[in-house]
Amino acid sequence: MSAPVLTALGDSFVEGRGDAAPGGGYRGWVPRLGGQLGLRPAAVRNLGEHGATTAVVLERQLRVALSGRSGLFGVVVGVNDLVSDFAEDRFARNLAELFGGLRAGGATVFTASYPDIPARLPVPDGFRALLRERFAFANAVLADVTADTGTLLLDIATQPEWERPEMWTADGLHPSSLGHHRFAASVAELVASRTATTVAA
Repeated sequence: MSAPVLTALGDSFVEGRGDAAPGGGYRGWVPRLGGQLGLRPAAVRNLGEHGATTAVVLERQLRVALSGRSGLFGVVVGVNDLVSDFAEDRFARNLAELFGGLRAGGATVFTASYPDIPARLPVPDGFRALLRERFAFANAVLADVTADTGTLLLDIATQPEWERPEMWTADGLHPSSLGHHRFAASVAELVASRTATTVAA
């Protein structure tokens, strides 16, 4: 079996929840991105797990991902940290280790910022305010880590289209089919722009 070209790590956002596949299961942005990049399905590997935290990705997914020697890695993880057992130092340390490990071999790595998910959750206002503080902290950490490691950052937290209800499922946590489609298209543009810049240089 040949090595995958694209490997995705993370939680249910990566798994594809919210984008049902014909015949059962999920499609999601990962195979959609593979198609936009012209990759065969066998060249795309999705390690996303429902409920995964940054610790789970480090413990269960990182070594598997690196063993495949992909040239392109995508990572979306952290929301499960933010809405449950959250510790600022641990979160920052995990992100640094994760992106540093993926970038160490020279591969292209991309991720996305954390949109205003608390706005859509059916939680008390006090907890919503706490979650928004955590998400703001997480985005600041992510910006620093991606800059330090040379990771591509798709900043969906600042893009108004990601505030549209139709981009999300009813649970407020997972992108809809439209959301997965738009995410894949945006990442394809981001990766293409970096590749063009690299070639031009």
